[in-house]
Amino acid sequence: MERVARLGAMDLPTAMSILLGGAFCYSAWLTSIVFCAASGQRPLLIAAASFFPIGIVHGIGVWFGGW
Repeated sequence: MERVARLGAMDLPTAMSILLGGAFCYSAWLTSIVFCAASGQRPLLIAAASFFPIGIVHGIGVWFGGW
């Protein structure tokens, strides 16, 4: 059985999911950067700016009051 590649336009729900996921991650990362800069937490600021998954997790934590 041969696989057939789907070559065509992306449908709207898929495009919106990718766009919203990217906006969510960027917002969490930016929240972490601003929070660390305002609080004077230089080591965490450097880590969050250098390795964006750390910034995303920290930003979500800031949103929910974990930090």
